[in-house]
Amino acid sequence: MSETITTAVSDRICKHMNDDHGDALVLYAKHYGNLENLNSAKMLSIDNKGMLLIIDNNEEKPLRINFDHTLIDAKDAHHTLVEMLKSIRN
Repeated sequence: MSETITTAVSDRICKHMNDDHGDALVLYAKHYGNLENLNSAKMLSIDNKGMLLIIDNNEEKPLRINFDHTLIDAKDAHHTLVEMLKSIRN
């Protein structure tokens, strides 16, 4: 069964991304936020429309990155984040 992106699902995805994929979060922020100098990025939340990162380039500030489509569920979020990363790396 699909999971909609509830607060609990968002928290789980954020924890996973922050714990295991910090490098990907920096790449998302640099690419989609048009940033060059960036020390770190953390995912604060994810919803059906996009993700909210907190970026640190000597001053913490929020960065909203919208998705190219409305996410259906957590599985769609996973595939979308992977595809976004692949497109950055290519």
